[in-house]
Amino acid sequence: MNRDFFGYDSVEITPDGTAVKILDQTELPNRENFIYLSKLDEIIEAIVSLRVRGAPAIGIAGSFGLTVILKGLHLRDSGRYLIEFERISAQLIDARPTAVNLLNNIKRLKVRLHYELSNCDCSVSHLERVMLEEAIRVKEDDISANLKMAEYGLSLLKPGSTILTYCNAGHLAVSRYGTALAPVYLAKSRGEDIKVIACETRPLFQGARITTFELNKCGIDTTLICDNMAASVLSKGFADAVITGCDRVASNGDTANKIGTLSLSVLAGFYKIPHYVIGPSTTIDPLCESGDEIVIEQRAQDEVTTRWFSSRIAPEGVKVYNPAFDVTPAELISAIITEKGIYRYPYNFKEI
Repeated sequence: MNRDFFGYDSVEITPDGTAVKILDQTELPNRENFIYLSKLDEIIEAIVSLRVRGAPAIGIAGSFGLTVILKGLHLRDSGRYLIEFERISAQLIDARPTAVNLLNNIKRLKVRLHYELSNCDCSVSHLERVMLEEAIRVKEDDISANLKMAEYGLSLLKPGSTILTYCNAGHLAVSRYGTALAPVYLAKSRGEDIKVIACETRPLFQGARITTFELNKCGIDTTLICDNMAASVLSKGFADAVITGCDRVASNGDTANKIGTLSLSVLAGFYKIPHYVIGPSTTIDPLCESGDEIVIEQRAQDEVTTRWFSSRIAPEGVKVYNPAFDVTPAELISAIITEKGIYRYPYNFKEI
């Protein structure tokens, strides 16, 4: 597989390093609109509003965004560059607290920055260059990881299998190829057919709007279902596996993913269907002992009551509970797949 398989990446940086280019995913499936971001408030807004989404893609957008913002400040002093790096990093990390890739990628850039500052009398132009190089490597490493995860994931599926997936963990959620959907695309590139059943994913409909969009575009046999149809589908044996992505994995294997993943995992266990989680090792948080320590982002009420509808679907004044993620206990997950291999319960990711 290569980039031509999809036509474009969802997150890129312009050749001159002055803007982050993203596909605005809030406009899918009706319009493919690419926007250019160069200011801190623009990048934070794009992350919070889900114009760019998916833990790996957010992490890449944050890495590129950090370099772009710093370049746009036209700093002349390396000490000031470090101060601004810390200030901007903190605001980017706060934009989406659950997805750990953003934090990990910025930490990686910080390590490189401190290395340069401690080993040479660096000019700002030198720091800008090496930060851009490191951010590009972040994306290249994610692409490589996705291909390895695709191989591992496909090894768990029989030819002609059907998977049930949730939210969007495909090409548009990462650097390229995907996490949960990477095995599907790898199979397609080899002339094999893996069918997909996609849940709509309330309240933001990432499955309906984004997963079906990218799968259809690549000629994958795809069926869309409402979220509350999953039990019926699994009870009838229509799916051979449930495969989801992940936004943060604790060191014991507890996994945070889009709200609703826990329900699917419980159902898969009841009907004796494997639930595989696929994500890069950068999604694993070795400092997080269990899912109880994962901060769950709370989203705006209008996502449930108003957004995507021409008029309100709930009365004014009704209380709304809208967590972005839930946590699936490690023992429910059949395997967690990273670019480093296939792991099974009991998990211990502290040394990964």
